[in-house]
Amino acid sequence: MIEVTTEITILASIERCFDYARDIDLHTQTVWKHTRERAVAGVTTGKIGAGDTVTFQATHLGVRQKLKSRIVQFEQPFLFVDQMEKGAFKSMRHEHHFSAIGEQMTCMRDTLRFEAPLGLLGGATERLVLKRYMLAFLESRNRKLKVILEQYPELKE
Repeated sequence: MIEVTTEITILASIERCFDYARDIDLHTQTVWKHTRERAVAGVTTGKIGAGDTVTFQATHLGVRQKLKSRIVQFEQPFLFVDQMEKGAFKSMRHEHHFSAIGEQMTCMRDTLRFEAPLGLLGGATERLVLKRYMLAFLESRNRKLKVILEQYPELKE
């Protein structure tokens, strides 16, 4: 099993960071364009919450695939966890942690744990390709989310 962690500081309240990070529309706007990721089942627009599912369809590493996840833990505005129910991985768990740094600054930390299928071949792929790929994917998305939150502070719910 592989674990990757990213951390970013955002000049925005913890509540806004939490809400924007779980917004399906913003998710599809902030992932890599070449993946053509879109929500196709479950919650497909707006904010995902406790117990909700979402199925994303995307192309990663040249393979078109679907991944269904459920929100298995939800502690607003500090934590939400999505866990894969169906998809290309043997298992996947994504923890989204939020910590307030004063009133208008937030530390957002993502911890992603995943295991590829296919035994030893999957294990080698995890270490040689997927770890770096998934880390870059998360870091890119989080930088874009930071830009949105910091450039448009007037956006209110």
